Amino acid sequence: MKSLSKLMFVVVALLLVIPAVISAAPQPPREHPAYLHALTDLRHARAHLQRPDGGELREQEKKAIHDIDEAIGEIKRASIDDGKDLNDHPPVDAGLDWRGRLHRALELVNKAHNDVAQEEDNSFAQGLQMRALKHIDEAHKHIEEAISIVQ
Repeated sequence: MKSLSKLMFVVVALLLVIPAVISAAPQPPREHPAYLHALTDLRHARAHLQRPDGGELREQEKKAIHDIDEAIGEIKRASIDDGKDLNDHPPVDAGLDWRGRLHRALELVNKAHNDVAQEEDNSFAQGLQMRALKHIDEAHKHIEEAISIVQ
């Protein structure tokens, strides 16, 4: 009888402790998965804009990187932060020439725009969303300018 009551006590204690431990563990943000996808795409686009040989960037590329950084900042200010730094991105295709890298960066910026542009019902986040979209659109424009120079 004593061992049965001890076993019951342990079971009840575990039932109380396990949910507390699970809820205390860091959970990935679930509210805005589109923003998380946008962060990944923006970091990846930024990586494509870095010269693989460390060469000097043109003004358009510098401006695009700046606007991408600003868009990332706006998304993070909306409390959507995956905890990753700018260098945490999928690998850049080493076989792409500079023009190919610029085109891939443009594709990724467009994907990020589509993710961020999804309907937002939080009025606080709407302002941040609009500012992030403005920066993403500016980055798009600068990348297109860079592509036209490379042609």
